Order: sequence, then C-alpha cells, then structure tokens
Amino acid sequence: MAAVVNAQRDMTVVAEVVNGEEAVAAFDEHLPDITLMDMRMPGMNGFEALGTIRTRHPSARIVALSTFGGDEDIRRALMAGAKAYLTKDVLHDELLLAIRAVHSGESYLPAAVRATLDAEKPHPDLSTRELEVLELIVQGLTNKQIAFRLDIAEDTAKNHVKNILKKLGVDDRTQAATRAIQRGIIHLH
Repeated sequence: MAAVVNAQRDMTVVAEVVNGEEAVAAFDEHLPDITLMDMRMPGMNGFEALGTIRTRHPSARIVALSTFGGDEDIRRALMAGAKAYLTKDVLHDELLLAIRAVHSGESYLPAAVRATLDAEKPHPDLSTRELEVLELIVQGLTNKQIAFRLDIAEDTAKNHVKNILKKLGVDDRTQAATRAIQRGIIHLH
C-alpha cells in the first residue's frame, strides 16, 4: 500500500510502523493528514491505537484497514473514530478514492462494506457475561468447563449458552462460534 500511495503525485508516506504503540508515537511525531491503520496489529491493536490517537488528536483522519470485514469490526472502527473502513483486498483505485475522500473531510465506505453493515443488525444484545461465555465457546469449552472457568453454576452456564444461541439466531455452539468470529464479535488471538 505504501508503494501505491507514494506513486501518487499528491501523496507521500511519512512513516510505517508494525504495532499500535508505534502507530501512536509516529502519529504524535508526524501529525499526518491521513493515517492508514491496520486493525489487527500485535500488542496494542488498531482499535486501541485508533482510539488513543483520536483522544489525543480529535481531528485525526484515519482509514481503518483489516483482513476481516465482519460487521462488528466495521462498527467498532467507526465508533472509535475511523472515517473509512477498507478490507485489505481493496483495489488500488478504491484505496486512493478513500484516502482522497477522507482528506476532503468525507467518510468513505465501499459498497461491499456498506452491504455488510446493512445485512446484519448491530451487535446482538449480549451482556458482558454472555460475551465472556461466547469467548469460551469459541475456545471449545464445554458448559462444565465454562462454569469452572467463570466460577458459576453449570446450570447458569447452560442458560447463558441458550440465551447466546437465541440472540445470535443459531441452533448450536458451533454455529454460534462461527457467527461470532465472522461478524467480529469475538477475535481469535
């Protein structure tokens, strides 16, 4: 992407980093007009770095980039202050369109990203505890293991699982795990 940007007469890459901590430091140092921010970085992830930058520099214009196009990831990036959200398989022309749109003060969502948002309701109304249980379901734990890990009764764990399945609109734990990962509700580490 740096090569695509540098090939433009009106654009120059001022810094490249590998993690969120470096992204925040580089932003503070260079104060770029536009930042392309990978959402999945080691250490401080892109969501955290984006939030930190926007807290320190409310007018920062950030384009979120991710391999994943799940609706929850998109919503999370936009809520953190991203002005655009692109998947990394974006065509060069669309990348440049997004950068130019954000630079001129507009937001930018490609048609595919907009369709993803329109296709899914916002985050299912999962409680904090249900999100913890869902994370453990994704890890493959049984109800008994979930109960032990969270120090709750097995029947309570079973009820949480039942509520999660209903809220996600799925029939079983495997479907719940798959849906949670696809939508970006839960991230694999």
